[in-house]
Parts: sequence; structure tokens; C-alpha cells
Amino acid sequence: MRSGSFSYHRIQRTLARPCKCIGLFQFHTCFCCIKVGFIPKKLSCEPTSRFYDYPFAYIRFNAYFSSFSGRNFSHGSRAVSDSGVHCAERDNFLDENGDYDKFRDMSVQDSGELSLFGDHNDGCQKNPNLNFDEFAVEEEGDDCHDDGDSFMVLNSCNGHHVQTEDVWRVKLEEDEFRHPLVREICRLIQLRSAWNPKLESDLRHLLRSLKPRQVCAVLLSQDDERVALQFFYWADRQWRYRHNPIVYYVMLEILSKTKLCQGAKRVLRLMARRGIECRPEAFGYLMVSYSRAGNLRNAMKVLTLMQKAGVELNLAVCNTAIHVLVMANKLEKALRFFERMQIVGIIPNVVTYNCLIKGYCTVHQVENALQLIAEMSSKNCSPDKVSYYTIMSFLCKQKQVNEVRDLMEKMAKYNNLFPDQVTYNTLIHMLSKHGYADEALEFLREAEVRGFQIDKVGHSAIVHSYCKQGRINEAKSIVNEMLSKGCSPDVVTYTAVVDGFCRIGKLEQAKKMLQHMYKHGCKPNTVSYTAFLTGLCRNGSSLQAREMMNVSEEELWTPNAISYSVVMHGLRKEGKLCEACNVVKEMVSKGFFPTPVEINLIIQSLCQEGKMDEAKMFLEGCLNKGCAVNVVNFTTLIHGYCQKDDLEAALSLLDDMYLSNKHPDAVTYTTVIDALGKNGRIKEATDLTIKMLKKGLDPTPVTYRTVIHRYCQMGRVEDLLKLLEKMLSRQKCKTVYNQVIEKLCSFGNLEEADKLLARILRTASRTNINTCNLLMETYLIREMPLSAYKVACRMFNRNLIPDLKLSEKVSKQLVLEGKSVEADNLMLQFVERGCLSPQCE
Repeated sequence: MRSGSFSYHRIQRTLARPCKCIGLFQFHTCFCCIKVGFIPKKLSCEPTSRFYDYPFAYIRFNAYFSSFSGRNFSHGSRAVSDSGVHCAERDNFLDENGDYDKFRDMSVQDSGELSLFGDHNDGCQKNPNLNFDEFAVEEEGDDCHDDGDSFMVLNSCNGHHVQTEDVWRVKLEEDEFRHPLVREICRLIQLRSAWNPKLESDLRHLLRSLKPRQVCAVLLSQDDERVALQFFYWADRQWRYRHNPIVYYVMLEILSKTKLCQGAKRVLRLMARRGIECRPEAFGYLMVSYSRAGNLRNAMKVLTLMQKAGVELNLAVCNTAIHVLVMANKLEKALRFFERMQIVGIIPNVVTYNCLIKGYCTVHQVENALQLIAEMSSKNCSPDKVSYYTIMSFLCKQKQVNEVRDLMEKMAKYNNLFPDQVTYNTLIHMLSKHGYADEALEFLREAEVRGFQIDKVGHSAIVHSYCKQGRINEAKSIVNEMLSKGCSPDVVTYTAVVDGFCRIGKLEQAKKMLQHMYKHGCKPNTVSYTAFLTGLCRNGSSLQAREMMNVSEEELWTPNAISYSVVMHGLRKEGKLCEACNVVKEMVSKGFFPTPVEINLIIQSLCQEGKMDEAKMFLEGCLNKGCAVNVVNFTTLIHGYCQKDDLEAALSLLDDMYLSNKHPDAVTYTTVIDALGKNGRIKEATDLTIKMLKKGLDPTPVTYRTVIHRYCQMGRVEDLLKLLEKMLSRQKCKTVYNQVIEKLCSFGNLEEADKLLARILRTASRTNINTCNLLMETYLIREMPLSAYKVACRMFNRNLIPDLKLSEKVSKQLVLEGKSVEADNLMLQFVERGCLSPQCE
């Protein structure tokens, strides 16, 4: 079938015989889902004319094909009411297809993709009630509203059908991750930055050969969850391929471990539109993702979404809800949910109780946690070791070793849970982690007496704890004890000792320990050498650390990003900025990128020494290499230029920020505004302030103080008041006029300060009283007691009480100038208000 033969009338004749539309359906899929110019061999169509050249025919065909969405059409594997999914879900992973834009420009929706593989939904129908529009954009952590509506969802549950915990979880074998197809696809994904049509064609070909579990292995193999999500979307758009249901659940499980809640929501929406059964576990993954993003309100709204979708809550989702509330420090709401689920017949299990025990320990209510364990047996739910370990962990953190031992006895006495090697390993690690090495050593001795063998990991934890405290002799004795027991220390143990020597400044012994590791057949790794580099830099030997990195290849170790960062910070602190910049350049050349904080420290150090050109060259080099340069880095460099009064360079760099797609913030503008005002360029400062407001940036308190200081310094009060009105319309500041009066007083412009006094004498705030007192004191210093007296009278008229001691000074000054009537009247005002007794007067 040739594309040039497609016309409106031919399509009309073809649609009259639906049974012969399969070829046409395939043709539609071909041109909707593949790159321009790529035509499958199985379809003998030539790319001489594309389907979007006939928009009206396409619309007619699309409308006709949509009529089959509710019917049993055995040849199509996807419902056409999936309209618009791909347009909404498209992420530019490997897709450079411009044809979609042409369809979109014609206002034609993508009607979905077709497959020849048949229906994989097992008869599952899409749920039209699954509406995600109610998830409004919330601020992170916005949980000010009560979640009682979410709890009401439990009232609709049928307790007889929600007791099972049938979690859809895919467990992959190691062989599936090592499969050649999986490894090759992962390799191609890593080359996505240099993508070309041939590589995409290879990836598309390999994708069709993958089994569902292998697709899951590809997703789980990605270090960056965003890349996994983009691959998921890209694969979903490919012709003659569709995701198996287990792939959706694996993708949701991956996203539940991140803050990518919007991605999880879109995957769940795709499941509904593809007709994939949305089990309760899928909604549970979305809840956890919202929780990790700090959005408790939307996390609990998922329960309402489940109800509207006709999916009943089960115990697993209820446990997830309680876990989400506990992690958000909403223990009271978790307890309410716990009570409500029991009322509707959902019986909690040990996981439910463990979540609440964790919540009690988080808020330091260990007594309530112990009481909950005591109540579990009466509810036919015996606590497990996790229940006790959770409380033990809290007690270890508080160094309550006796209480831990009592809990171990109760665990054995009441629940027949006897301490085993896992118990002792847990206690040793917990105590060592919180710096209680002596107590951890006691449990190690007790475990050995009971016949348990604590491995090198437990010993290393104690060694590391001793080394952090600088108790290197105790750490060395533990290492010697390990050797005598035949428990050979590993690289982690020796690295802890090296770090311990470095912490107390014994660098020679640390170096000998690195050599000692070779003698015992334990090769130092990058972490070991990095610990030694840290010690060198901490003791002012950064150049020696730099030399060690230069000969790292001879020592058969490779520095990592942390190694470079340690040496760079050491050189910077010692003032060796040129060497520090060279380290960063070498770091970038090795494929390690410094963080914006590290970049900023180098720029700041160079600016402090006045090396502005070197700082700018360093910033441009980082930007060209693809480092994560942010607005703070530019602001630091601009501040350096302003400190040197090189305003032209600062303004030029401000323009360069837009070219680099790094938009200045309020701090950046404030820095330049201050420098312009300092140099008397008030007109330019005003224009820049207005430009900042027009860009939608709110002035900060520092912006207000800067503008007020510079304008008052120049005596431009009228211009200042006009500018402040525009700033206040954007961002309110209650003390702005107080600041103006106080600044005018500091510059001696008392006449303008007195004019603004009426603006602040409206509220009886402490700030306004302080401002008036300052103005009175300034008048008094200028030997103008009558003006100070008038300010005090205006304060009394507004029921504000001036400072008594200051008023007494004003009164004495008035008497000296022969104004005794005003002096007596001022003191009388205090007597009338009960602030001064008549005898004192």
C-alpha cells in the first residue's frame, strides 16, 4: 500500500469494510510512532508522502477507529480512547521525531499505538473513574489541612476482602541482569548524549527481543531513576511493542524510592488508560513517592483516588498509609487511622504495629511503644524481633544499656524470642554508630561468651567508633585481637585505623599502616588513600597530598571525586588558589564534576585576593565543561567586581547570566544595586530595581535596607518614597518607614525624618516606639529639645509611651533653655499615665 494512494475517498471506501482495516491500522501506527524516513520492511510503503499530508482523512479515520474502543476487536491490543496519552507523556529520551509537532499543530490527537501481539490485559478494563486532576499543585510539606476525608475512605471498605497482602513484586535473578541483551541495551542508554538514528534503530530492534523480566532488569540497572523513567516512556512509544503489566509495577517501585512523585502519577495514569489492572500496591507506591517528596496531603489523597477507581483498600495499603503518616511526624493521625481501620474490619498485623512503634520512638515516647508491644499479644498478633529492635535502637541512641538488657529478657520471657547473632550485631552497630564503643564492646564479649561469632564487620564498627573518638590504642588492640582470633581485618578496618591516626595528627603512623596493609594481603583502596589525604590537608600538607595524587597510578589506586575535593579544599584554605584551580581542572578532565558549593569557594577565595580575571576564567571553564554552575556562583563573582568598583564588568556579567540560562535572583540584583548607589549612580540603580520587580522577583529585607541606605545617603528622599511604593506593592515590609526614619537620623536629615513620622504613628508596636525614641535622641544630640518634646507629645497622642530616662534628659534641656512649661508638661504626661509618681515629680 503506497502512501501516495491514500486519499479521503479511498479511506472512506476502506472504512466501509472494517474487517480489512488491519493494514490501514498498521500504516497508521507506522507513521505515528517511528522516525521520519524509517519504514518497516514488512510494510511495503514508500515515504514519498506522509499520512499527515491528508489531515482531514486522518481525522475521519481517527474518529472511525475510536468507535471500536469499546468493542472486542481482536486485532488491536490497545484501546484507542488512550487518545493524547503519548502527547502528554512524551519525554525526549531518544526521540527526535518532529512529526508529532505537525500532528499537534493540526490539533490532531495521537490515537495510540497498535500491536500485533494481542491483548495482554487478561480482560481487565480501563477505569474511567481514575481521575488525577484533583491532585492540585501543592507546596512541599503542605499538610495544613486535616486528612479526615482520607480516613473516611475506610468506611467504604469491605473487611472480608481486604485481609490479604498479595504484593505484586518482581524478584529478578542475577542471570537476568547479566543477560547480553540487557547489558547491551544498558550500554546504548549510556550513550544517549551522543545519540544518532542508527543507535536508536539498534535499541528499538533489541527492545522487541526483550522479555518482560529483562525489561525490568534494564530499568533496575539504571543508576539514575530519571533515566529509567525516560527509557520507560520511550519504549512505551515504540511500534509493535507494549509493556507487560509487571514492567509498570517495577517502574512504580523504582519511583517509590525517589521524590519523583509526578512521574509515578503519570505511570499510574498510563496503567489506567492502557487497561492494566491497578492493584492496591500500585497506589501504595504512589503514596510513598509523595511522602518522600514531602507532600503528605497528596499522599493521603491517593486513598480517595483508590475509592473512586473502585479499588478496595487492603492491609498493605493501610500499612503504607500509617508508615507515611509516621514518617511525616503525624503520629496522632496515624493512631486515628489505626483505630478507624479496625472499626471497618481490617485487622492490623505485626507490620502495622511496628510502624506505630517506630512513630512512638521518633517522638521519644518509648513507654507508649513498650505498652503497644504488651497489647499486641492480646490482639492475636505477637511482636517479632523487629518490634524489639526498633525500641532497642532508640535506647542505644540514648545510651540506656540497662534498659536494653531488660528488653532482651522480656523478649525471651514473654515472646520466646531469644537473642541471636543478628540481635548482637544490631546492638553493636547501633552503639558504635552513636559513639558508645565501650558499651558495644561489652555486648561483643557477651555474644562470644554465648557462642556467637561476631564477624569482621562488627569488629570494624567498634574500631571505627574508637578512632572517631581519638582512642587509637583501643582501636589497635581490637585489630590485634581480630588477628589472634583468625578474624582477619579487611580494608574497612584498616582504613578506620588510618583515619584514626590522621585525626590525632600521627601522619607517619598512618602512612606505615597503609604499608602494613600490603604485608597482611589487604590492598588499600581509594577510600584508604582519601582518608590519608584528608589527614595531610587537615595538618597543612596539601602540597604533599597533591603529589600523592600525581603518583596514584604508581600506587595502583585511582582518586575519585571526594579525593579531588579534599585536596582542593586543603589547597584553598592554605591560600594556594592556583594549585586549587588546577586540581579542579584535572578533576573535570577525569570526568568528576565539582559541586556548586566547591566552585563557589574557589571563586570567593580568588575574589578576596582581587584576582577577578582568574575567577572569571575559572567560572567560564567550569561552565564550558558542563559543571553544575548556579546563580550563586555568578553572584559571588559579581560581588567581587562590585567590591573592586568595576561596575561595567559586573553589569556585563549580569547580562551574561541570561545568555547562560542562569537567571539572576533578588540577591544578585541587590548586589549590583548597592554598588551603583555607592558610586552615586542612583538613576541606574532605580532602573535596575524596577527591572527586578518587572521580572517577578520579590525584594528581600536586604534589598530594602540597601535601597534605603543609598537613597538616604544621597538625600533623594522623594525618589526613595516613590520607589518604595513600587517595592511594597510587590512585597510588604512593615518596618520600611521605620528604617527610612532611622537612616535619615543617622545622616542628620531630621527635617525629612519628621515628615515621615506620621506614617509610623499608627500602630503601638515596639518598633515604632524605638524609632520615635531614636528621633528624640537625635534631636537632643543636636540640642533641639523642643523638637524632641514635640515628638514625645505626638507619641502621647497615639497612646505611645516614650522612654522615661530619655524624656527626663529632654525635660532638663528644656529647663536650661527657659522652657519650663514644656518641661513640666512632658513629665505630667508620664504622671497622668501612671508611669511616674507625683512624689518623684
